Amino acid sequence: MATEVATFCPLCVSRCGATATVEDGRLLALRPLPGHPTGQAICVKGKAAPEIVAHAGRLRHPLRRTAPKGAADPGWERIGWDEALATVAARLTAIAAESGPEAVVFGTASPSTSAMSDSVDWLTRLRRAFGSPNLVSYMELCGWGRHLATTYTWGEPVPGAYLPDLERAGCILYWGYNPSVSRLAHATATTAALRRGAKLVVVDPRRAGLASKADHWLRVRPGTDAALALAITNEMIENGWYDADFVTRWTNASWAVRADTGELLAPATPPPDGVATRRVWDLIAEECARFTPGVAERITGVPADRITAAARLLREARPVAFYTWSGLEQHSNATQTVRAIAQLYALTGCLDVPGGNVLFTPVPANPVDGMPLLSAGQRAKAIGIRERPLGPARFEFVTGEDFYRAALDGVPYRARALVNFGANLVLAHGDSARGLDALGALDFFVHTDLFMNPTAEQADIVLPATSAWEAEALRIGFETSQDAQSTVQLRRPLAAPRGEARPDLRIIFDLALALGLGEHFFDGDIEAAWRHQLAPSGVSLEQLRAAPEGIRLPLRTVHRKYEQRGFRTPSGVVELYSEALLRQGYPPLPGYDEPSLSPLSRPDLAARYPLILTCAKSLFFCETQHRAVTSLRKSAPDPQVELHPDTAAARGITAGDWVRLETPRGSVRARAKFNVNLHPDVVCGQHGWWQPAAGLGEPGYPVTGDGSANLNLVLGQGPSDPVSGSSPLRASLCEIARENG
Repeated sequence: MATEVATFCPLCVSRCGATATVEDGRLLALRPLPGHPTGQAICVKGKAAPEIVAHAGRLRHPLRRTAPKGAADPGWERIGWDEALATVAARLTAIAAESGPEAVVFGTASPSTSAMSDSVDWLTRLRRAFGSPNLVSYMELCGWGRHLATTYTWGEPVPGAYLPDLERAGCILYWGYNPSVSRLAHATATTAALRRGAKLVVVDPRRAGLASKADHWLRVRPGTDAALALAITNEMIENGWYDADFVTRWTNASWAVRADTGELLAPATPPPDGVATRRVWDLIAEECARFTPGVAERITGVPADRITAAARLLREARPVAFYTWSGLEQHSNATQTVRAIAQLYALTGCLDVPGGNVLFTPVPANPVDGMPLLSAGQRAKAIGIRERPLGPARFEFVTGEDFYRAALDGVPYRARALVNFGANLVLAHGDSARGLDALGALDFFVHTDLFMNPTAEQADIVLPATSAWEAEALRIGFETSQDAQSTVQLRRPLAAPRGEARPDLRIIFDLALALGLGEHFFDGDIEAAWRHQLAPSGVSLEQLRAAPEGIRLPLRTVHRKYEQRGFRTPSGVVELYSEALLRQGYPPLPGYDEPSLSPLSRPDLAARYPLILTCAKSLFFCETQHRAVTSLRKSAPDPQVELHPDTAAARGITAGDWVRLETPRGSVRARAKFNVNLHPDVVCGQHGWWQPAAGLGEPGYPVTGDGSANLNLVLGQGPSDPVSGSSPLRASLCEIARENG
């Protein structure tokens, strides 16, 4: 008999509360869980969970390569878990002994778009216990802007940790963020906010998702967001539409800047004799004044009156809550862009106030990411930290560009091994062909996944992972509201594992034991580890198992925490002017740099490639995953490129035609889809196409070469952002032509 079980879906950052229908060890359906703080809706990917679990293409047994790297057939040989774990441990230990543990890079799929959110902290603990400062998860493409770059302004992740209080917001600002695709819990909460009268401003080159309901949709030219932010800020300053008290008391706007060195002087500190100074505020106003609405319109394509109207609305409809996503992070000017938006938001004075961006009170828990296990000396060896000392490497993240260089060129030292959980690295970043070469150059590569994919095919050992619904997992906090952040839930297994597949967390603990690191992993006892995590909360595993819908603690949001402790910056205030950036030779104030690959910055290329190429992920797939799932592929059978009908007509293209999307790096295939809301000079592609769908007879596509539909094959990792190494995947140049036309 079928039964219903309360659970949650971990396929993306939304982590939606769900009701599962199960029968005889099979998952039959997934639908919303009323009453759960993220349980108002389930997306099409979550509804496809039964198909993912039951898919015939799942990996079921550990595999070992028997053919040399580069062979057309890897010659996979089935082996047992004991042999697989012993082989991995022996190879990693030998490489660490010869070259140091830093020569072993760890990798993970993004916890924002995969079930690695269940176990990523434990993988980080394993990496640190092993001694490696190197994690490749392409943080420079997804996470840098909302989690790390803004720490140079706020001292904390805004909006990464300080999330929009959508229940109380008067105005919601989404910049490069489509929650209908990326975080359904935010989409449903935003819709509810609009029903009660909240205003909405969306900045996006595409009129996607909630942009159709926005009071102001600002169609920005890809990569020019910083110019738009500075223009809005200029209007706020010119018209007095900002919180003067917050700016004066809680930012360094009133501080003086030495004209000779650029160094700041704290309030009441006199300058040395003969040294001129200027206030930070005057420098900000001067920089923003360069971007009047008219000037910004010429740069961004956003009409001047819309810029003024949006600035006015941000003042009149306060409190303002905002969120950003990877639409701002995959650019050559990503750091300056998110700093400019942080500056704009600081002027609203809405941080940590009801209806603004709020750090909701978390459930007390013991951290398990193992921060003390990695020495400062090892941390200083992170790949890329010399070239970009304030970039991802400072936080132990390796960019794709730096990982490929270390594997292929030995800079700053040779990356010899990779321990990877779920990340389809080859498809997920630009320069796919170089990515294949980098993986082929490794001495040893172990990959864990549900399905074989182009990255896993390069491995020496492949380990089969269960799906999320075959594994037990602990979730402490669901982030999006105080109720959500107060919720603890233990997701129980809903289906039997396929073959010999093991949960990611079990594999991490087993690797720790094989590597002799069991003392840091509770001797392999996952329940003991969870009890340690939960201890400060007072919640037990027994209570959670008795309440599969989760337990909500009576926590209260404390607002304006900075009034008690200041901001977690070196100065204790919001650093609109950053001495940390200045000391490394970067501009201390936000500014605008033209995208590195645009008609203005590269007129030599624009003659041959006149269109601006951006990209966006599909509603139906999590990045490079799930194109083999019948119900999802049926809704999106082919790779697509969106373009304006006028752009198509000028090239003799009709809707549904197969076209060649051409860049200076080559061309790939896609079907033309018309979008009348795109600017005629802008086209939008999709990344992640490789997988066939046997159930529909839909083809797969080669990663490289003729017939490829892999957008990242023809996008480069550079010229990248000087601070972060973020790649210009969302703003480059292209041309489109009918295939065989």
